[in-house]
Amino acid sequence: MSLRLVAKRSIAVPRVSRLVVRPMLTRFNSTAAEAGVSEVDPKISKIVEDISKLTLLETSALVTELKSKLNIPDISFPAAGSAPAAAPADGAAKAEEAEEAKPEEKTVFGIKLESFDAKSKAKIIKEIKGLLGLSLVEAKKFVEAAPKILKENVAKDDAEKIKTTLEGLGAKVSLE
Repeated sequence: MSLRLVAKRSIAVPRVSRLVVRPMLTRFNSTAAEAGVSEVDPKISKIVEDISKLTLLETSALVTELKSKLNIPDISFPAAGSAPAAAPADGAAKAEEAEEAKPEEKTVFGIKLESFDAKSKAKIIKEIKGLLGLSLVEAKKFVEAAPKILKENVAKDDAEKIKTTLEGLGAKVSLE
């Protein structure tokens, strides 16, 4: 069998002329079905597609920018396992009221790199690189852009460890 013969042979494939194939952009959740919404706006689909391509650091920057642009306050979630206790006796109730008057101690912090000593810049870049998982170039740009938020929503113990480590290297760090 030669190439020529193979090229002359053709397989008859039935044509489907009435079938129209469109990408389906339907959401199947209860609120969309109840509201009568069947298709997602192409503009929103493009935004979702663009956001899904962002890196974790870019997504964090996007969330921060949206919070500031839309005036959305930061929400701190209470620690798990905090259930209300049974009603105390009258004497204990007064003692608890006095304790409640004191402001609660903050348990979640944001770590901000304020500034750094020029002599220890390389050490700080190396520490930031390891801490955030950035490349060397990204870590250098991050450090040079100080003052900048290093991490948000960090537990108190971890925030203090990071702060002491960076201050030991010659950086000025604040907890917010």
